[in-house]
Amino acid sequence: MMGQRGFDPITLEVMRNGFYSIADEMVAALIRASYSTNIKDRRDTSGAIYTGKGEVVVVAQSEIGTPVHLGTMHSAVLTAMEQYPFEELEPGDALALNTPYPAGPGHLNDLALISPVFHDGELIAIAANQAHHVDMGGFAPGSMPFGVTEIFQEGLQIPTVRLFRKGELVRDLWAIISQNVRPQKEVRGDLLAQYAANNVAERRLGGLASRYGVEVVRRYLGEMLDYSERRMRAALAQIPEGVYTFEDVVEGDGITEDPITIRVELRANGDSLVADFTSTDDACQGPLNCRWPSVAACVYYVLKACLDPELPPNAGAYRPIDVRVRDGSLLSARYPTAVCNANIITTQRITDVLLGALADVIPERVIAACSGTMNLLNIGGIDPRNGIYYNFVETYAGGQGAMFDSDGMDAVQNHMTNTRNAPVESIELAYPLLVESYGLVADSEGAGKHRGGVGIQRSLRVMGRSATLTLSSDRERVGPWGLFGGEDARPSACYVRSPEDGAGGAEARRLPCKITTSVPEGHTIVTRTPGGGGWGDPRERDPREVAADVREGYITAERAREVYGVAVDARTGEVDEVGTAGLRGGAKGEGSGLNVQTEG
Repeated sequence: MMGQRGFDPITLEVMRNGFYSIADEMVAALIRASYSTNIKDRRDTSGAIYTGKGEVVVVAQSEIGTPVHLGTMHSAVLTAMEQYPFEELEPGDALALNTPYPAGPGHLNDLALISPVFHDGELIAIAANQAHHVDMGGFAPGSMPFGVTEIFQEGLQIPTVRLFRKGELVRDLWAIISQNVRPQKEVRGDLLAQYAANNVAERRLGGLASRYGVEVVRRYLGEMLDYSERRMRAALAQIPEGVYTFEDVVEGDGITEDPITIRVELRANGDSLVADFTSTDDACQGPLNCRWPSVAACVYYVLKACLDPELPPNAGAYRPIDVRVRDGSLLSARYPTAVCNANIITTQRITDVLLGALADVIPERVIAACSGTMNLLNIGGIDPRNGIYYNFVETYAGGQGAMFDSDGMDAVQNHMTNTRNAPVESIELAYPLLVESYGLVADSEGAGKHRGGVGIQRSLRVMGRSATLTLSSDRERVGPWGLFGGEDARPSACYVRSPEDGAGGAEARRLPCKITTSVPEGHTIVTRTPGGGGWGDPRERDPREVAADVREGYITAERAREVYGVAVDARTGEVDEVGTAGLRGGAKGEGSGLNVQTEG
């Protein structure tokens, strides 16, 4: 049976799965071939396939790929195509760029590598991947410092250049890159892994073209765009027509502590939507500004997650969505404004305001605020074991916000990031760092009928010489918000503890949540991430679930009593029915099976 315009739906499904398999395989190859812990263990990378016109069609799906990468890589491909006529490139060529200006990756660490895919001399598609390199030079190890005001201070800017020519790394260009980065071996190895990933895509797409023909591959790449557009329009039609607004703040930019407000106005109009951020505050001095592709990435992510989670995310799905920003604002900074930490903090807050705007209109599809920051640590210096520069980079998971029918997940990367944690063994093997502790933070959840997830705490001791630390975090003063009576979660915190303090001693120095500073040898960095916001009145939570949280160590018995109104026997971990009845007041607890009371 033929579909619209003569397309066969069965062939479409075969080709769709083939394209996704290729995207997954290319990123799997990149991870296997990479050198840095940030990619091979944490998987801070993404990959996608584009039409010959630069429209993203499929992105890697198998637990690989971060929304902020996948959204900004689209603009990187289009920028590259403006600089190079792809039909004039040759097999084995690959273009690289890392600068957000005029449009590209969100910050300099995210280098995009873009390859034309030819078959029998014809351009049939484009393969691209984006990976977070552990260093791109600049003011501090990791290339994401605070205290800077211009992108020149952040690191090496790479405009669109042909970094690989006919299968070979261009030596002159690599010499320039190598001279500007600290861990040269890791950067070179990760670049070669990126190239290998595109080679995998080229071979596999060539195999499809040999089997089905070039025109069939092109046709079904295009049909996938139309299919996603139809689904997105149907999904948008679920939002009642109207105007929905919300605002939230970023807690300073590392230079001042003045709050920076992000505002959105969503205008739902049938099967289309306008996301208007033009009333957002002006660009700040510090490196939290971003460009429009990062904003668009957040909008696409939220609408897909809330309206149609199984929607194939591609350029067709973007067609009914109009994203508007104001030039010179925080979300559309002018060159050469600093941008390096926008991926970590600003994009998370953009996501929060979008969810806040949708909460009242489609509450069953929206979650309370998640941890609201990727809580990044960059720790770098000279490794005393070999005298070579190192840089350890990791973002730390926090609590997920609760939903109307479920608790938030604990200790999970959320929203615009999708990376894993770095195993303790990998950290201690690769870097002069000792992981002293790593675990969940009790009582960090946003209380509610459905509670938010809890955050984590990790303690890292600097074993080598003095190291440079960049902390990029937020939600330090006000925790992630709850919904419909749910409480805010516990905020973030970071300390540096001296050897004299001891593991259980005083936390010697509390750090601002946005800082680049020196950490002496032997000192310990302790970072704590926020939890997720709660949903609904905590006093309506099933007492059995409260007791289970106490037994598992997510909350303490004191918090169970004071916040949830549930008395839990400290010896057995079971609900004290008599004590709970006295705490919770008069009516029978809904669905608990216990004769408990709720306060008026």
